[in-house]
Amino acid sequence: MRTFLLTVAFAGSLASVSNAAQAVPAGNRNIEQPPIPGASVRRTKAGKTSFDLKFEKVRDLLRDDDALVGKIKKTAAAYGISPIHMVGAIVGEHTYNVDAYDSLQSYYVKAASYAGNSFRFAYKSEDVSDFVQRPEFAECAALDDSYRLWTCREDVWQDRFRGKTVGGTAYPNNRFSAVFFQPFYAGQTFGLGQINPLTALMLSDLVHQKSGYAKLDEKDAVGVYKAIMDPDISLAFMAAVIRKSIDDYRSIAGVDISQNPGVTATLFNIGNSLQRARALRARNAGGATNWPEENYYGWLVNDRLDELEDLL
Repeated sequence: MRTFLLTVAFAGSLASVSNAAQAVPAGNRNIEQPPIPGASVRRTKAGKTSFDLKFEKVRDLLRDDDALVGKIKKTAAAYGISPIHMVGAIVGEHTYNVDAYDSLQSYYVKAASYAGNSFRFAYKSEDVSDFVQRPEFAECAALDDSYRLWTCREDVWQDRFRGKTVGGTAYPNNRFSAVFFQPFYAGQTFGLGQINPLTALMLSDLVHQKSGYAKLDEKDAVGVYKAIMDPDISLAFMAAVIRKSIDDYRSIAGVDISQNPGVTATLFNIGNSLQRARALRARNAGGATNWPEENYYGWLVNDRLDELEDLL
């Protein structure tokens, strides 16, 4: 089994969970790469490029930028994860979702272009900060941790608003993040880490604790976008996403995914690690052993793992 040496010992949340978690076997569960979504295929064709060329471009960016790799290693250490997980997530995002810029400086320039913009998180005329004060969200009010708070709110949206008419307002049959947190165009993520604004709000407390960055506020959409566009801050949120995924699967499903970058990359891509860990626990109830499987994105990471490890 391939092992990865964690740069620091697990801390914080891992201290309170069971050490009996089963390690996910190394490599891919699927012999062939799972299907790539049509939207990714169309986007890549429209750019007159290919997945192989995009992979090579982001790989070369990492290979040629010692400063960026150094930032990745330092950030990974702060969150108690191996840097290969962050490399895998960056490579996956820039192979399938966006095209990499030629240099890290280009990401800083792009982030600066958002300064001074005026936008908000809202659906039609209702700001999300007002929306979550509705009585349907009362069960979330006592939660003071940003991850649990926004996860609760996302669950309420899913159960009581998505695709339904409430109080005379018809709500789209779409994700909470796409409806309320995309002032530009739905479904997009931003920056080096390709972080969704709702994900950033969820992980605000952890990033504040580990990296010292200011906590985010849903009333300050510009501040949220600054965080996810700035490469340095974005790396912290990337690490936080991966840390939470590992913790969720270990504490909820009794599965250790920390040694399989393809699985952590998959979760970085599809999100909702807490809900997915609960689903895996249910599938394994009664003694069954079902491992989390990589999607097309995570499959690439595991398939090219030796090449990616060389970057570190």
